[in-house]
Amino acid sequence: MDICELMIAKLLDKAVDGQRLTPAEGLTLLQSHDVAAIGRAADAVCRRLHPEPYRTYNIDRNINYTNVCTAVCDFCAFYRPPKSDEGYVLPQEEILEKIEETVALGGNQILLQGGLHPEFKLEWYEQLLRDIKARFPRLNIHGFSPPELHHFTKISKLPLAEVLQRLQAAGLGSVPGGGAEILVDRVRREITRGKVLTDDWLNVMRVWHQMGGRSSATMMFGHVETLAERIEHLDRLRQLQDETGGFTAYICWTFQPDNTDMASVPRAGSFEYLKMQAVSRLYLDNIANVQSSWVTQGLKIGELALYFGANDMGSLMLEENVVAEAGTVHFLTLREMREAIETRGYIARQRDVFYNLVGQEQEQLAVKANEQRAAVVQGSS
Repeated sequence: MDICELMIAKLLDKAVDGQRLTPAEGLTLLQSHDVAAIGRAADAVCRRLHPEPYRTYNIDRNINYTNVCTAVCDFCAFYRPPKSDEGYVLPQEEILEKIEETVALGGNQILLQGGLHPEFKLEWYEQLLRDIKARFPRLNIHGFSPPELHHFTKISKLPLAEVLQRLQAAGLGSVPGGGAEILVDRVRREITRGKVLTDDWLNVMRVWHQMGGRSSATMMFGHVETLAERIEHLDRLRQLQDETGGFTAYICWTFQPDNTDMASVPRAGSFEYLKMQAVSRLYLDNIANVQSSWVTQGLKIGELALYFGANDMGSLMLEENVVAEAGTVHFLTLREMREAIETRGYIARQRDVFYNLVGQEQEQLAVKANEQRAAVVQGSS
């Protein structure tokens, strides 16, 4: 074993023992190519944090209520500028129909996200939330990423705390970590215009957490950022979690370049994805849960991610539009998701957005409903 290998082994032992890595140490791990050793360490940390015999998944749907957006993001194939003929706003009845189908298949939440629409004031979003909760009172609405929430303050000319309080009162249950990309302003300014910068993204989460709200944290990597900037991103998340404790989970995924203005950027592969997820698990010692990103990586790598620090397979994702617009389309049936977990030696259990397990009777009803749906789809194809 050479000096470099000894250094990596020492850092991995430190993390496995529960000691906090410094930014320099995190960068050293990212610069290493020993993905197998890093993965083993991440798996050991994951098993220490989650000694339970199960690994989890969720059933939800990503409802993109509009693709109209005033921001210009070079990495995004989904958005359309305000005057585009391809812009849309989903009718409320269609949104409610999508939710009804989700609930029928065992879903307990929806992910509600859209572009930064230039016309809708806060009252529009409040009414949408109220109407959803009136029809589905037990459904959790995991909605409006920090860029959207920051945009609401600008277009409605209201303080952030008031915006969040009003949305929470109208039915907002939790906040997704979308729009983080890389939380370094140099990167954000290079790949997007008209969108929230780092400190404001973090402050949306800070204020939401201070109100008792919970949220997820994300990273989209593999574009113009450096390895050091990836670690800076993780460090900003870790610092905020030390302050508030409001992040329930972390999810990272690779940039999908097809059909974007950054299509010439080489696609980050599975090796880089697994290493980044594993280092994230080692570095984010205060965020309990790490999700696999099968939506961008596909079933096999998504499954393998359970050996690289993930304790959760993420959502069944009955509908996904943003990544699909970038040309990456992976779909799983509930049976495939559960088998992926069981293949890795764990019991598959359904959870909610707060990582509470759903009752086993409810879980089995969801399994049955999804089996029936799969049979109908197969029969019609």
